[in-house]
Amino acid sequence: MSVRMRHTRAHTRNRRSHHFLKGAAVSKCQKCKKPVLPLTMCENCGTYKGREIVDVLKKLTKKEKKHKERELEAKEEVKGSKKSLDAVSLSKK
Repeated sequence: MSVRMRHTRAHTRNRRSHHFLKGAAVSKCQKCKKPVLPLTMCENCGTYKGREIVDVLKKLTKKEKKHKERELEAKEEVKGSKKSLDAVSLSKK
């Protein structure tokens, strides 16, 4: 008859030390800056690696489409309104 190993709390916890949960790796979409899982398409804007894969506006109703278009235009205006800090532009003031 074989001798059984001890089954203590310390031995059990040492064995299970690698069973902890890891957080999901989340990155930001390049276009809309929403959190996206890696290697997946952004469900908000329908892009993957900077290319539009799915036309998200096609699936929306008329009211939702107008709201989404206005939101995208507002974001583009914010990007376009950023002033560059050139020596030439600063000296004109």
